[in-house]
Amino acid sequence: MRGVSLMKWEERHRTLLTRLGIVLGATLALDLVGTIAIYYLERHVKHGEIHTVFDAFFFTTVQLLTVSSQLKNPLTVGGRILDIFLELWAVVVVAGSAGAIAAFFQDAKS
Repeated sequence: MRGVSLMKWEERHRTLLTRLGIVLGATLALDLVGTIAIYYLERHVKHGEIHTVFDAFFFTTVQLLTVSSQLKNPLTVGGRILDIFLELWAVVVVAGSAGAIAAFFQDAKS
């Protein structure tokens, strides 16, 4: 009986790690796409703060890691829409990942 539980436990570990890996991969891909998009949207804004690809990468990464930051908001309409999407992604991914981890441990008690 114990051997069956152990096999199930290992399968649950693999499932959780696979799901978290998919989320991490999707977030990294979004970071790359967001960097390119925000760079092209904001690079020519006269009073903006995004002038290089590194500026765009820094902005996009910070938006994905924090819900609110001290960085100035984008000035173009497209940049603002992308900023909202990045922040929504961050909230949903953090909440979803936390839920998946909590469900993993809750199932372990059963």
